[in-house]
Amino acid sequence: MYFVQSLASCGGVERILTDKANYLSLKDGYEVFIVSCSQSSGKDNAFPLSEKVRQICLSIPYHLPYKYRYPWRLWVKWRVSRRLARSFAAVVKEQDPDVLVGMSHFSADMVCSVDCRAKKVIESHEARPFTLSGLAEHRNFVSSAYMRIYRQLYFRRIERKADVVVVQTQGDAEEWRRARRVEVIPNFTSSPVRQKADMSAKRIIAVGRMSWEKGYDRLIEAWSLVEPSRPAWELVIFGQGDLEGSVRDAIGRHGLKNVKIFPFSRNIDEKYAQSSICVLTSHYEGFGLVLVEAFSHGVPCVAFDCPYGPAGIIEDGRNGYLVENGNVRSFAEALGRLMDDEDLRSRFSSAAQERALAFGAETIMGKWMDLFSSLSAT
Repeated sequence: MYFVQSLASCGGVERILTDKANYLSLKDGYEVFIVSCSQSSGKDNAFPLSEKVRQICLSIPYHLPYKYRYPWRLWVKWRVSRRLARSFAAVVKEQDPDVLVGMSHFSADMVCSVDCRAKKVIESHEARPFTLSGLAEHRNFVSSAYMRIYRQLYFRRIERKADVVVVQTQGDAEEWRRARRVEVIPNFTSSPVRQKADMSAKRIIAVGRMSWEKGYDRLIEAWSLVEPSRPAWELVIFGQGDLEGSVRDAIGRHGLKNVKIFPFSRNIDEKYAQSSICVLTSHYEGFGLVLVEAFSHGVPCVAFDCPYGPAGIIEDGRNGYLVENGNVRSFAEALGRLMDDEDLRSRFSSAAQERALAFGAETIMGKWMDLFSSLSAT
């Protein structure tokens, strides 16, 4: 049984959870449930969920407290949280799962707190140093202090009560060394590869939500260094979010002509196949699934060597370039080398597809099933 806020959002956690649940539902001996906390039963999922997976929508108005001012907000938040905990506990009691999985920070502490016989697994979808790291920002002193204490208690509860914490990189595993058990299982891509990129398209693709950690400001700055001398190339961005306006403003300030922004695409595999380079300018990553998706289509990547994902995926100088984190000029130079040399892109492309095999569904889900088997044997 997986516990998640919602499957209606078009995000990475929702996508990988849907893929994993669909995969497991086809295996003998697996009965898969997904409990969606705030999603109503009439709201469509962002990604197609197998009929073999049973989805239970609790329809809890999780964002209701933010309609109120303090101190009334605290009272409403307590009531909503209490309702959520009771509803979740009732579902767990009724279905009596063998394994209970908390997806990311939203549900981790609740999964650890519910009284049941199930083994409890917490999936860390962003590196521990960045988990809940923004809670204390833009708040008054009392609220910030409370949030810092909450964050510490959150980690302590997981370390003491979770049977396993699953992380996506070895670097994050070291951050969770106080947990009872830590396993490294990266994400996989189920993006269909109907067509391999042929490296002739003068198009660069970036994929990800418009938020600070994705570093779009750094991407636009780097692009401003390469666009003037390469007017035939274009940069296409697939993403949306709170900072979209800021990104568009930056494009305007630099006077860029060949940058296009599109909302998230459910046919992103087609967009990779139409591109020759993928870029990732994040300040940090939990893993970097975008890189694996691009590799599976034979698209080489240029990324900042940020914590914690890209270095575990890109082999620098073989299937892409890893650039010193934050060095925008070096990023532009690496990007320019690939843009100017189609033969180099073709060599990187073949190596990228070979590297993507390590993140295939069979390989990664085999590790998950081994983990579940080990838990059921204890």
